[in-house]
Amino acid sequence: MTSAQSGAEPAYTSDADVQKYRLGPVRPHNAPVHLAEYDPRWPELFAREAERVRSVLGGTALRVEHVGSTSVPGLCAKPIIDMLLVVPDSADESAYVPPLEAAGYRLWIREAEWLEHRLLKGPDTDINMHVFSEGVGEIDRMLRFRDRLRADEADRNTYADAKRELARRTWRHVQHYADAKTSVVQDIMERADPAP
Repeated sequence: MTSAQSGAEPAYTSDADVQKYRLGPVRPHNAPVHLAEYDPRWPELFAREAERVRSVLGGTALRVEHVGSTSVPGLCAKPIIDMLLVVPDSADESAYVPPLEAAGYRLWIREAEWLEHRLLKGPDTDINMHVFSEGVGEIDRMLRFRDRLRADEADRNTYADAKRELARRTWRHVQHYADAKTSVVQDIMERADPAP
């Protein structure tokens, strides 16, 4: 994640910053970030999770998309499936969190100050399910970035090179690694198709 329609994503500089949004205890990573080469099973894992989410939420799941690096064929990634779930109002947790929790998902992050973003973890697949309200600009940004990397080999290679270089460093938190990718993401987004 990087910038959003209403401004930049929160900066996480300290353990306390990270803990502020986490619903469980924060454990420092203090290591490099493991990147895996593209795995053709990733879309299958996404499809299975997407079907489960749709079956649990019904019409509350307005959109379920595969995003992040695991959604881009040929791109290395942390082997965690990033999903985008669009609901009518992500701040209304009672509308979607209890049914997801009953299916084994766990609410992991609550960022009310940043577009009412929520993040859930999966019951049996390593996922990050990002939840936003319908109409939030971050939805379009995530999809435009994914589509740009899928369509443009040069940008995909630039992003992969930056990820590999950054992943070799030791990071207190994986979020710091994600934050360090901001400039390369912004450069690629400037070349992406403009938002509608």
